[in-house]
Amino acid sequence: MKTICKSTIRAARHSFVGVVCAGAVLLIASSTQAQNLFVSDMASGNIYEFTPSGVQTTFATGLGYPAGLAFNSAGDLFEADDASGNIYEFTPSGVRSTFASGIGQFDPLALAINSAGDLFAADGDSGNIYEFTPGGVQSTFASGLQGPTGLAFDSAGNLYAACEYNIFKITPGGVQSTFASGLTSAGLAFNSAGNLFASELGTGNIYEYTSGGVRSTFFVQGTPGGFDPVVGMAFNNAGNLFATGFAFGKIDEYTTDGTQSTFTSAVNGPWGLAFQPVPEPSALGLLAVGVTALLVRRCRRATATLR
Repeated sequence: MKTICKSTIRAARHSFVGVVCAGAVLLIASSTQAQNLFVSDMASGNIYEFTPSGVQTTFATGLGYPAGLAFNSAGDLFEADDASGNIYEFTPSGVRSTFASGIGQFDPLALAINSAGDLFAADGDSGNIYEFTPGGVQSTFASGLQGPTGLAFDSAGNLYAACEYNIFKITPGGVQSTFASGLTSAGLAFNSAGNLFASELGTGNIYEYTSGGVRSTFFVQGTPGGFDPVVGMAFNNAGNLFATGFAFGKIDEYTTDGTQSTFTSAVNGPWGLAFQPVPEPSALGLLAVGVTALLVRRCRRATATLR
């Protein structure tokens, strides 16, 4: 009888510890999924950081006209500074350095980073798109575009550029074609399904394109007080789209079905958006998974001895 009681208590203890550890794993996993949103504010010269719940802090100050933002896989943030013509790099802790400068009359408005870690910058004045290696070596990737203001990569490594009246598709080898026409697009962003979302500068509407170029209307903006030009766009890992309203100084959030809500209205002149990358599973998280599996196996063995 005492042996049975001890076995039962031991099995219960194993079950409890296993459940607790499994809960810890879930907490770790959920915490790694949380993404903060970074916003460039042309009006103040600041970059702001927002938690998923909307808590705002100032990440960087003293910039000229901060425009496009992009993260690399290491969590470093790059900012296209329209006033100075520089591209600045910020470490996750906010330490700033100049990544690129002195590119003629460089008017950087949009940034994007490919899977190899190369940075692409759209020059609104020259119509060029420049490519920078992680070490800062510069080359011209595309030219002859009309005022590019938005950049986005698809999963195949093709670069899409929003220009006056057209959206261009550029292969990794530099072959250029017209993907869509008939709208003055400003911002671009891909969702996880591979569909391209494009904002129309003249109306504030947002359109969705399949990989084959079929267009549908995702959101039509009302006009109380006038339309709000949408410039920066970015998806979080939950699949919700965030877009800047440059004129009214707000950032809107759109669910997958197009339902709109205001995420924040505390930015004067928001332009660029970027979500920090989701970190790889930590060593602690992997260890917790292993420990949980071991405890569950022991619990099963202890339970089996009672049968």
